[in-house]
Amino acid sequence: MLLAACSMLLGLAPSAGAQAADSASQVRIVEVSGLIDPVITDFLLSELDDAEAEGVLGVVLQMDSKGAVLDDRAFERLARRLDESSVPIAIWVGPSGSVAYGGAAELLGVADLVGVAGGSRIGDTGRLRLDDSFGEPFGEATARLADQTINAQEAIDLGISVGPLETSSVLREFVSQLPGYEAPVEGTESAIGLSQPQFRQLPLTLQLFHTVASPEVAYLCFVGGLALLIFELYTAGVGIAGAIGAFMLVMGCYGLAVLPVRTSAVVMLVLALLAFAVDIQTNIPRLYSGVGMVLFAIGTLTLYDGVSMSVITIGVGLIGAALYAYTGMPSMVRTRFSSPTIGRSWIIGEFGEATSDIDPEGTVVVRDAPWRAITNRATPLKTGDRVRVVGLHRMLLEVEPEAGGAKDYRDRG
Repeated sequence: MLLAACSMLLGLAPSAGAQAADSASQVRIVEVSGLIDPVITDFLLSELDDAEAEGVLGVVLQMDSKGAVLDDRAFERLARRLDESSVPIAIWVGPSGSVAYGGAAELLGVADLVGVAGGSRIGDTGRLRLDDSFGEPFGEATARLADQTINAQEAIDLGISVGPLETSSVLREFVSQLPGYEAPVEGTESAIGLSQPQFRQLPLTLQLFHTVASPEVAYLCFVGGLALLIFELYTAGVGIAGAIGAFMLVMGCYGLAVLPVRTSAVVMLVLALLAFAVDIQTNIPRLYSGVGMVLFAIGTLTLYDGVSMSVITIGVGLIGAALYAYTGMPSMVRTRFSSPTIGRSWIIGEFGEATSDIDPEGTVVVRDAPWRAITNRATPLKTGDRVRVVGLHRMLLEVEPEAGGAKDYRDRG
C-alpha cells in the first residue's frame, strides 16, 4: 500500500521542467508592512534567496512602512542584497493610503521599478544612510524629499514612479520591462505569459515578533507588564495576572530592544511604577504617586528616538497610569486586605486615629488599616485626634471625636 501511494504521488507530482516553467512566469508579491526591522529583513532575504533559486520572473515588494529601525550596517546589507539581486525587484507603495518614509523610502532607489498607488505618499528620508556607491535614490529630487513627501502623481512627474497606479497595472508594467517578455496579443498567448502572482506574508510566529516591535505595542506591553506584576504582589498567590504580566514584559523588552529608545526614558518608566508601588502599600495616593506620574509622563513622551507613537497611544498610557495609581490599585488593596470590614456593621463603634486633618474629609487608621473618612461635625478633626466610627458609606468611614473613657484602639480585638 505504501509503494502504491508513493507511485501515485510521483505520478501526480509535476516534473522539474514544469516547475521551472511555472517559476519562469511567476511574480511573487512580498508584503512589507510596518517598520522595517530585523524580522522583516530576514524574511525578505529568505524570500529573495528562494526566488533566485527557483528562477521566478520577478519580486514585487508591496510596501507600507514609516521607516527602518535597522543599524546602518544591517540596512546597507539589505539594500545591497536588493540592488544585486539576479531577480528583478519592484517596489509598489500601496494600496491607497500607504506610505514609504525614512529608510523605507530610501530603498526605492535600489529597486528596478517603483510604483506608487493613488493616495499614497513617499519621502521624508532624512539623513541618507547608504553610501555614494548607491547613488542618489531620487536623482535631482533627492534633496527635496529629505524633509518633504510627495503623492503618486508627483512621483510620476519626477520620474520616480511608473504609471498607471493600480496594483495590476504596476505588475504589468514591471513584467513588460523584463528581458524576454512578449506582451500578449489579443487571441494569442505570449511567449512567456504571466501566471497567477503569489503573495507572501510573514509566518504567524514572525508576525507576533514584528507586531511587538512596533512603537505602540512595545510601549504598552512594557508598562502593562510592569503594572500587572505589581498588581500580582498584592493578590493571594501567583495567578493569571502574574503570568500575563511576565509574558507582556518579555515581549515589551524585546520590542524596546529592537526600536531606537532612550535608556533614560526606560529608567523613568520603571521608577514611575516603583513610585506607584510605594503609595499602593499605604493604600492612599500621596507624594510618591505624584512623582510617579511626572516620571511616567516624561518617560512616555521621550521614550523613542527617531520614531513616534500615536497621540491615542500616549493618551491611553497616561490616563491608564493615573487610573491605576489613584483609583484601581487603592480600591483593589482595600478589597483584598480589608474585605472583612466591607459591608460589616461591626466596624461601627471602632476607634482609631486621624492621620490627617478631617475637614470634612481626611484619613484615619482603624485597626492598623488606613481609611478615607468624613466628619459631619462643625469642628474639624486634627491630625492625631482619637476618633470613633459612627457610620460606613461604601469605602468611606463617618467618624466623630472619641468620647471619653474609650479603650485605646490599638489594644482592641
